[in-house]
Amino acid sequence: MSPTRGYAEVNGLKMYYEIHGSGEPLILLHGGAGATEMFGQLIPPLAETRQVIAADLQAHGRTADIDRPLSYELMADDVAALIDHLKFEDADVMGYSLGGGVAMRTAIQHPKKVRKLVLVSTPFKRNGWYPEVLAAMAQSSPESAEGMKGSPMYEVYSRIAPRVEDWPVLFAKLGALLRQDYDWSKDVAAMKTPTMLAFGDADSVRTAHAVEFFELLGGGKKDAGWDGSGMSSARLFILPGITHYNVFDAPALAAAVIPFLETPIAQS
Repeated sequence: MSPTRGYAEVNGLKMYYEIHGSGEPLILLHGGAGATEMFGQLIPPLAETRQVIAADLQAHGRTADIDRPLSYELMADDVAALIDHLKFEDADVMGYSLGGGVAMRTAIQHPKKVRKLVLVSTPFKRNGWYPEVLAAMAQSSPESAEGMKGSPMYEVYSRIAPRVEDWPVLFAKLGALLRQDYDWSKDVAAMKTPTMLAFGDADSVRTAHAVEFFELLGGGKKDAGWDGSGMSSARLFILPGITHYNVFDAPALAAAVIPFLETPIAQS
């Protein structure tokens, strides 16, 4: 079945989204220089039980850029406004890489709008990435955009973007964002949103950082006990033999995420 497609007027942005399936809402956010097409393998299993709303972030995919920088905080406000536009009281939010940072900030800045949170290959502070990944991110620029024109990401962008000539602008803005230092540890430690973390065991995010993230959310503090009563609401999923560049379409990812989303939230 073809998805329902639309644009939401949010914060001066004409934000593209498409809706697959029916059920409780799940907002799905792609990675940097990507688009909703990135989740071609992930959406069908998720949409079997959920209403999946895949959205293109500012300057990505079918969402045209506007005159403002790329910012995790501003894009999080866009996602919260999209939830309002769709007339949901709240929604589950799942993001990969850049989209995971936006999803995290949405839960931090708009906690009442995020029911559950799934973060895929996403650190809570900049040095969670391996040093060589940080070095590559720092090189994002209009010049590097030219070298990416042979990539699958550009093939998608060139086919669907409202202004294909903005490809170098996207990389300039991504570079400015990715070079900024950040550490959201205090915000993460204060979050009450049930959260699942997913990483590949060969990810671009340091494995030690993934464990630190899980512990910051309250996981991994003690033995859960025979009855599981000592278990936190946080979940950590490490996919074997998976990298940052194929984790978003790994079949095992949906298989782990669906039970997490379907489990009732414990009332405190």
